[in-house]
Parts: sequence; C-alpha cells; structure tokens
Amino acid sequence: MKTALSIAGSDCSGGAGLQADIKTFSAHGVYGMTVVTSVVAENTVRVIKYQDISPDIIKMQMDAVFEDIVPDAVKIGMLSCSEAMKAVAEKLKEWKPLNVVIDPVMYAKNGSALMNPSAVNTLISEIVPLADILTPNILEAEKITEMKIKSLDAMKEAAKYIYALGCRAVIIKGGHSDGDAVDILFDGNKFFEFSAPRIDTKHTHGTGCTFSSAITSNIALGQNIETAVKNAKDYINNAITFAPNLGKGNGPTQHFFAMFNNNATEEENA
Repeated sequence: MKTALSIAGSDCSGGAGLQADIKTFSAHGVYGMTVVTSVVAENTVRVIKYQDISPDIIKMQMDAVFEDIVPDAVKIGMLSCSEAMKAVAEKLKEWKPLNVVIDPVMYAKNGSALMNPSAVNTLISEIVPLADILTPNILEAEKITEMKIKSLDAMKEAAKYIYALGCRAVIIKGGHSDGDAVDILFDGNKFFEFSAPRIDTKHTHGTGCTFSSAITSNIALGQNIETAVKNAKDYINNAITFAPNLGKGNGPTQHFFAMFNNNATEEENA
C-alpha cells in the first residue's frame, strides 16, 4: 500500500489542514500519516486562535514516522513560524524523503493569517528549496514574489521567479482570479495550464489543503507531475461540486464524493 505524510496544522472543524489531508489520502487509497505543527481553533466562519507545537515535538514526530513507515510522498502545509520551518527543514534534510509537495499556507479561507509575516523570508530560504512541487495561490505567490498578479502572463512570470528560488516545480493556483479557474504549472522547462469553469459556491473551506494532498496522493501512486496535477484538479472540482452544505460560513468540500455518489446511485436503482 502506498503511503503519504502530512506535516501541517489541524482544523477542528474537519475541512482543512491535517483532517482534510487524511480524508484526501484515504479517498485515493493511500495510507495517511501526520505530523502536527499547530493546533488551530477554527470553523467555517473564523479562526479563533492557534497554538504552535514545539520544534522538538515536530522533529520527534517526523523521526517517529520516518524510522518506521517511510512515506512515498510528503505534503507540507501550515508552518506558522520560523522555528517550525527550521525544524521541518532540518528533518527533511536528514531523512531525505522523495516527492515533497509544499503548500505555503499563509491565510485561512476567511482571510485570517496562519503564518507570521516575519516568517516569509524563512519560508523562502529554508522551505521553498526543499519542494519538489510548490503550490501557492495567487495571494501567496504575490507575497513570495512581491509582484502583483492580475493575468495569466503575470502568473507565469511569478512561477518562473518562484522556480528560481530552488523548487523543482511550481503550480500557481488561479482560484483567486476572475473567470475560469486556471492553474499554471511550471517545471523549469515548460508551462502547463489546467482550466476548469468556476463553481459558484461559498463552500471552499480547505480547497488548497485538499488540492495539494490530492497531488501528493497521486505522486505517491506513481503518477508524473502533470498527470498528478490534472487528476488533483478533477478531484478538487468534484469535491467542491458535491460539497455537503455544512457550516455557517465557507463550508467544507466533500472529500468522499465518489463514495457518496455511488451510494446515492445504488439507492436510486434499488
């Protein structure tokens, strides 16, 4: 069985963070493991507060996983401070995992900050060069590049800039742009565009976490980057389309849409 590790913050409401990652891994038939970096008190409406896990415990969690069940791919999400970033970077360099997907989480869906602004430079210097795939959205890409991104051409320029920081590939997500949701992947040689009609819904809590963990799952299953991203795009679009309409704010997606849709079809045909 293929395995994947998520190194990220938790979401007690279940739609984002580690909980979204575990659900996504499971939906892809991949055995999921976790390293908790922050405990976040949040729901679909707001982030109340978060508490960071100590760097020593982060490192011990990583040791516990890698010395026993070596993951086929690693997804990294919320790293709120420089201390957490340095701890994760130290252990990645020590254990040298294959297939590292990094989602540079800076904001919750409601706009609440999940990364200390003073840690962005550490993200750029310590974390970005360790990524096989980096998956910023437009707001995060603007923060990393200090560019304004208002067009596909600007997304491509930002992708080239971020690639030059040391990652092996970068995909800039177009969810915050206008029109169709177009993601741009740059592997250092070629650009790939992945487009889907924008879904008119507020239920997009945890979409970035889910998308990056879907890519991680597909990579763990042996897919190349282009195929992994394409299939992850299809997965997140379905997860949004079949969102369960929960919560008073930006509700979660349906990570197990295939299971629920199959059950509904079987009941209709019974």
